Amino acid sequence: MKSIYTTSIALFATLLLASVGYGQVTLNSVRIGAKDTPALAKFYQSAFGMQEVNRIEGAGGPEIFVNFGASTDTAKANKSEPIVIMHRDSDDLKDPIAHVILNVKDMAATVAAIKAAGGSMAGDPRPFGKTGIVIGIAIDPAGNRLEMIQRP
Repeated sequence: MKSIYTTSIALFATLLLASVGYGQVTLNSVRIGAKDTPALAKFYQSAFGMQEVNRIEGAGGPEIFVNFGASTDTAKANKSEPIVIMHRDSDDLKDPIAHVILNVKDMAATVAAIKAAGGSMAGDPRPFGKTGIVIGIAIDPAGNRLEMIQRP
């Protein structure tokens, strides 16, 4: 009995100590780049209903923070992490890795909104095995790839 008690306390202490390091790390934001940051911020507003919540003026152009919300006030109150759009000199990217991953409720409606806002798709959204999950890869007007996941 004493052995089980000692093992349980040791296991609990190990898990507690392991969780301390990870518990202090959280996602701050996602950063993407664009030659024209205000234009790309408008795309995210049109395609995904995001609003500008902060702007920092920089030498190459403004760095714009966007978050989900029907209005600027609701987006600022949103506890989700923002997407930060920073200036870069060119939108000529050939990076095949999706940098932003978004959960969507209705893939077809989201794809239509992306196309209407000036974005494109890297192919049709596809089922992920037999999980009921659908995954699509969109490309925003600045060439950033966005992975979208629709769960059943």
